Amino acid sequence: MAAWARFRPKLLDSMGGYDGSRFGTDVVAGITVGVLALPLAMAFAIASGMSPASGIVTAIVAGLIVSVFGGSRVQIGGPTGAFIVIVYGIVMQYGVANLLICTMMAGVMLLAMGLARLGTWIRFIPISVISGFTKGIAVLILLSQVKEFLGLEIDALPAEFFGKIEALWSGLPTFNPQSVMLGVACVILIVLWPKRWRIVPSPVVALVAGTALAAALGLDVETIGSRFGGIPSGLPPFALPTVSFSELGPLFAPAFTIALLGAIESLLSATVADNMIDDRHDPNQELIAQGLANLAAPLFGGFCATGAIARTSTNVRMGGRSPVAGIVHALTLLLVVLVAAPAARYIPLTVLSAILLVVAWNMGEWSEFRHLRRYRFNYQAVLLATFVLTVIFDLTVAVQAGLVLAAVFFITRMSGLTQVREVLGPADGVDPSPTAMPEATRPVRVYEVFGSLFFGAANKIEPLLALAEPAHPAKVIVLDMQKLINVDTTGLDMLATLHRKLARNGKRLFIAGANAQPRSLFERSGFAATLGADHFFEDVASARRRADASSDGAPATGAPGPA
Repeated sequence: MAAWARFRPKLLDSMGGYDGSRFGTDVVAGITVGVLALPLAMAFAIASGMSPASGIVTAIVAGLIVSVFGGSRVQIGGPTGAFIVIVYGIVMQYGVANLLICTMMAGVMLLAMGLARLGTWIRFIPISVISGFTKGIAVLILLSQVKEFLGLEIDALPAEFFGKIEALWSGLPTFNPQSVMLGVACVILIVLWPKRWRIVPSPVVALVAGTALAAALGLDVETIGSRFGGIPSGLPPFALPTVSFSELGPLFAPAFTIALLGAIESLLSATVADNMIDDRHDPNQELIAQGLANLAAPLFGGFCATGAIARTSTNVRMGGRSPVAGIVHALTLLLVVLVAAPAARYIPLTVLSAILLVVAWNMGEWSEFRHLRRYRFNYQAVLLATFVLTVIFDLTVAVQAGLVLAAVFFITRMSGLTQVREVLGPADGVDPSPTAMPEATRPVRVYEVFGSLFFGAANKIEPLLALAEPAHPAKVIVLDMQKLINVDTTGLDMLATLHRKLARNGKRLFIAGANAQPRSLFERSGFAATLGADHFFEDVASARRRADASSDGAPATGAPGPA
């Protein structure tokens, strides 16, 4: 209930001071994005193994819900290229009906993430992992469009990478020269379309021009009508998918993949938009909206959706500054379906594949490969491993491996930064006595602990265990923790082991300058009580005076600091 009480869409915040001028710019932006979304939605759906109508339905339903309930002022929701590989694999393995169930399961997961306020946790995924799987998905999209672009006579492309390569290679002799020429012309038009005319997006120009050219020249190319029979004039009826609970188990993994990718891409898109409009989105509210969108879209025959970076950026560039633009975008798509659906049957599939090829190429940001040498080996290894695994296996394996590899590198790095080093000579202006005594034989030994004493660095305490041996001259060990920012339970266990060994041989452990987190753990675990309040000091000088007095057998001097 507390989570629902914090439910506040950005639409409500955007209405303060809203006037006719802002409404006008939002309408223009919404119409522009709606027109742009039409070819993209159809292309994404066809590449995913779905009908073009399902892509448009997803853009309408999910786009409307994301704008009404989302946590970003300018986010545009709908099907995206990142889902193509995942959706195609699910359709090939489980069928369209189970894809709809997978999407709804992902919606429940996204909704739960938002209510549990896990939105900020998504940001913990390293950029090297995100960049790696994004480039991998781009490669797979490029491969998936070769069949349509070249007009190859292949019944269905396998979802598996090497099977796809083999099928494309076998089908090369069947390529259609007319399809290739039309596709190349559309790619050139999209790339070279003047930026000053961006109010009419280049994919829309290519869609109209390519369709008109194919019809005028009577080109022998496959169209939406020849493969799918056209697009219905209106939304499909509301229908609950048939659920077999015995089949939900195998669908959990693909559903989680959809949810994870949807969360990552939607929050990444919202962050990009924040930088463009100098705003700050609510990540948890955005996840709630994405969850609702993925729950609703399959009820009308749609599939998974998320925040679309390209359409969101277009919305911002065209002046959109509130969720009203996103609502207009969805209504524009609905109007197009109601009015112009019969004309969609003439759209060549080659034209849509050309649009997707440009989208995938821009999505890859391939220049980063040239700049990899500027980064450390850790970054390079995580990015390349995630990229290769995404291409060869699948996104789930790639993200898991990338996260594990990134975690290993992080642990190694943090372990290397953590140090336990002896402080020799006077410390904090206190001269140890007797001054003539060699450092190695002094009864008081002071060690500075720097960094984070966690499970990957707890072994840094092990060399101090030798000081606990009866034959060693050390009587008191002082640990200066002023530069220690964190201790976990493994580090605490090592400290407790050191204390037990010292106490067993009549020696003592003093802790000085412990910061808030270590001190809190010491108290909660009972280690502070076991060690004793008189063994904790505010600074190393106080600890050293007490240690010198204790080791000499003299009365204690200097009051202990609070635990």
